[in-house]
Amino acid sequence: MVGGVAWSTIVELALRHLYLAGVPLVIGLLISLPLGWLAVRYRWALPGIVAGTGLLYTIPSLALFILLPLVTGARILDDSNVLIAMTVYTVALLTRTVADGLLSVPSATRQAAIAMGYGELRRTLTVDLPLAIPVITAGLRVAAVSNVSIVSVASLIGVSQLGSLFTRGFNRNDLDPVVVGILACVVLAIALDVLIGVISRLLTPWLRAGDAR
Repeated sequence: MVGGVAWSTIVELALRHLYLAGVPLVIGLLISLPLGWLAVRYRWALPGIVAGTGLLYTIPSLALFILLPLVTGARILDDSNVLIAMTVYTVALLTRTVADGLLSVPSATRQAAIAMGYGELRRTLTVDLPLAIPVITAGLRVAAVSNVSIVSVASLIGVSQLGSLFTRGFNRNDLDPVVVGILACVVLAIALDVLIGVISRLLTPWLRAGDAR
């Protein structure tokens, strides 16, 4: 028991929170990769794609949670509403990051790959994207922390996760559940940040080799 909240409740809410914040992070990345590539491939489209996706982040989260059922036809308490909303915010953050990452690849490296006979798809997958990983994962870490924060707002429409501890504390005029919820969100955000950092290092062994020298 912590702050009047059972450990089993904290773990259950944390796993729900991780699901609602983590799944959109993966889906959003998968959507952002081709969008970022298109923005770099067709430079005339870069401002429009980056600005258009960036505007999505200006939509208030509570309003998006409430309005999405009108579009999807789902119930307001369905997880799908939160998952779609968080995916929208993830795409808004990561599309520019992916484009920046691909643009950070040295032109000489790209030209060398072309000279070796690499086609565009092969070059993108085996040269450009691996070299862009540090930039992309930096943005992914920001998106992960942002998702953990925004998901808590869904407690206002009755979706169960760590934010439910906030509403419980406010309704009972009890600060303890609020503090527990805040600390749990911070721990979850840090855990996701560390996990992404570890994955980034595993995917960029050449950087580890450089650090060892």
